[in-house]
Amino acid sequence: MMNKSHFIPLIVVLSLLLSACGGGTTPTPAVETQPPAQPETSKLPDLGGRKITVAVENAYPPFNMIDQATGEGVGWDYDAVREICKRINCVPEFKQAAWDGIFPAMQAGEYDMLADGVTITAERDEIVDFSIPYVTVGQVLLVRSDETASVDEIKADSNRIIGTQLGTTNEIVAKEHFPAERVKSFEDFGAAVLALLSKDIDGVVIDNVSALGFIKENEGKLKIAGQLTSDEQLGFVFPPGSDLREAVNAALQSMIEDGTLEVINKKWGLTQ
Repeated sequence: MMNKSHFIPLIVVLSLLLSACGGGTTPTPAVETQPPAQPETSKLPDLGGRKITVAVENAYPPFNMIDQATGEGVGWDYDAVREICKRINCVPEFKQAAWDGIFPAMQAGEYDMLADGVTITAERDEIVDFSIPYVTVGQVLLVRSDETASVDEIKADSNRIIGTQLGTTNEIVAKEHFPAERVKSFEDFGAAVLALLSKDIDGVVIDNVSALGFIKENEGKLKIAGQLTSDEQLGFVFPPGSDLREAVNAALQSMIEDGTLEVINKKWGLTQ
């Protein structure tokens, strides 16, 4: 075995030389100055300019609504779907559709895709396919801005009527928190909010994102009384076995990774 003490004089000489050249700092190993390798991204699917029909309600702000100034559909769904199609080379054709009966219509393949702030549930997943989630929301109780009662006080008052939308998870949550006979279901949330504003009902069970959308549309007239749930994931809907689902998922994932989805979410108030 070599004796380490034999190398001491050489180390001393090297140290003196290096001190003279480098101001006494300990040298660091040489590192190549090549730029860092860019992460390899998988190529997104190319749908070849395929036209896809996208069902929307146009009555569910901020996801989709009609701009009164232009008469055009606007909202998170429009921006997100257009960005998705930009990435996978497709052309979205938005079709207004009523919520009632939309899942049988999707199951039958009447539309290529549903974009409407849809909660992913096991029951729905049995008849349609879902994309990966794009946001997590909670259910709240929307009330008039002059309401002074708490959620618990409204629950305890047998005279209070609560609105929501027919056939939604919001309706399920409403009936979990309030007696079924005090829950009135409407064709869409716009009708429920109008009933609230006209004092025909006393609150609306709705997701927090859409609640903020209606509050913005009716400045100074509405507020959130309290939170009811906080764990619902939203996704796009496809007919069973749709080949579009994989392509949309790939585009969504790329939007998550490069931050584009968060920009769109913040623009429309899905996240802060």
